[in-house]
Amino acid sequence: MTSEKRAADARRSTRRAPAAHERQRDPERTKALILDAATEEFSAKGFAGARVAEIAARAGVNQQLITYYFDGKAGLYREIGRRWRAYETQAFPDDMDYAEMIKSYVRVSVDPRLGGRLLAWEGLADTGEDDEEEAAERNARLRHEVAVIRERQLAGELDDRFDPAALLLITMSTANALTVYPQLARGLFGADASSPELVEHYAEQLALLIGCLTGGGSGLAGGGSGQAD
Repeated sequence: MTSEKRAADARRSTRRAPAAHERQRDPERTKALILDAATEEFSAKGFAGARVAEIAARAGVNQQLITYYFDGKAGLYREIGRRWRAYETQAFPDDMDYAEMIKSYVRVSVDPRLGGRLLAWEGLADTGEDDEEEAAERNARLRHEVAVIRERQLAGELDDRFDPAALLLITMSTANALTVYPQLARGLFGADASSPELVEHYAEQLALLIGCLTGGGSGLAGGGSGQAD
């Protein structure tokens, strides 16, 4: 666990749990509202800059409910990671067409509800001290994705000259480029990085590039004009 997250755990509120009348009648809906609000807050400000009071205000709930349901700020952050991995497992099945998977990751990366910017914040704030629980879950997912790429290579779908771990990092990094470098996207394409037209154009171009690198050629990308609309 990072020092910031350890400190957040240590500072978490020890006040009483909310009384029954203070809780929402639908706990799952309340937790979903908190997670959505937290994703927006963490995406905008990073872990260190995000404030539990602001998350509660965004969600329209009593601040004590965050401690009650998630054991504080650090626990809430961990749960966002778990929710993303659950979503990823469902939205990107192992047998998904590789080109479609690449394009879908681009689309997902610019959706503020899914926290694409969190990856950038985590990288910039990284100190080498991992939250052990979070790191174990994240690394298990990464190892699974590397294994899936290796299987695709053995099946002849992807060029086996590539280190599957390197290929995964390359595709992850490039798929998040519109989110990490919006200012460069504006300069290069003359459009907002989150505009649907640019997102689709970039997704097609990335799938085309990955197709060339992996031996799939233009067929892997499913077409693409090469010019932004």
